[in-house]
Amino acid sequence: MGRFSVDEKIARAKTISTDFYKSERVFEESKEKIFAHAWQFIGDRNLVKEQGQCHPLTLLEKYIDEPLVLTRDKENAIHCLSNVCTHRGTIVVNGPCKISKLRCRYHGRNFHLNGKFLSMPEFSDVENFPTPEDDLKELSLFNWGNLLFTSLSNKIPQNEFFNEMITRLNWLPLDEFVYRGDLSREYTVNSHWALYCENYLEGFHIPFVHASLNTIIDFGNYATELYRYSNLQLGIARHDDDTFDLPESSIDYGKKVAAYYFWVFPNMMFNFYPWGLSINHIQPVSIDKSRVAFITYVWKEEKLNTGAGSGLDRVEREDEEVVEAVQRGIRSRFYDHGRYSPAREQGTHHFHRLLAEFME
Repeated sequence: MGRFSVDEKIARAKTISTDFYKSERVFEESKEKIFAHAWQFIGDRNLVKEQGQCHPLTLLEKYIDEPLVLTRDKENAIHCLSNVCTHRGTIVVNGPCKISKLRCRYHGRNFHLNGKFLSMPEFSDVENFPTPEDDLKELSLFNWGNLLFTSLSNKIPQNEFFNEMITRLNWLPLDEFVYRGDLSREYTVNSHWALYCENYLEGFHIPFVHASLNTIIDFGNYATELYRYSNLQLGIARHDDDTFDLPESSIDYGKKVAAYYFWVFPNMMFNFYPWGLSINHIQPVSIDKSRVAFITYVWKEEKLNTGAGSGLDRVEREDEEVVEAVQRGIRSRFYDHGRYSPAREQGTHHFHRLLAEFME
């Protein structure tokens, strides 16, 4: 049994050791053992709508801190590249721009928009140059609708993370979802990133913490479905109002679905409502602080602020309060493990077993 092992049988399992949340060393190890092998949301195709557009970004800023850049080349292909020059390591693209080639401002090294080395002044006498090592590293890029994702290692194919969600919602015209910066928010939560995820992964707390949401969601019919690197919490409405108009092709046809709550390991939540999508991207900052981005894409504006997808800021504040209380509690000398409700905490148990698998 490893340090973080969790019994596969939920009825006899104990929760993951609190060392996972309290150890600075484990927090650092998680960068390579967990996050480097997972897929992360990095924006949408509209960041580089036209040929020649480039958009720099930092993957999980203040944690992984990997400089990347999105480009659209003259063949209209989108690339996700390392934004670090292969000569002396400076940043190549410092802000959104539209250009014909990538040019390092430090010593003038040039790259094609697909990252391939193009030219370098004063290097005519260098032997065995250029080589593939002089190209900008290109990362795997996956897009679903307009949404873009990348992985630092590409060790696990994207379909193992996203297939169930894509298949379940294949009737949704995701290309019609429009990013709304005015409706997006970012929160700082004083807790370990995994504690925030655990709270999301069970509806057990809804009747106790979210009084308004509990009047919309039928808690008795709240269900969790587990997949390899993701899971779904299906929110069934108490009433017929503010639910999806599901096509007959949907496996959920005939159900009063108020929300699809998909979680993708380790730190992404995709909350689909009749009005659109709220992506919650949980970004570690320290062992007791996280940054939570609520990224909003609207599909049907007339349904905004209705049903399970209304009052999201209030729900977030309620979640913050309980998660921050857990952060204080797990540091107690009297707490190391808890137990799971087999009926209500399958998602949390699944998450803990994945954490143990990746760490060990």
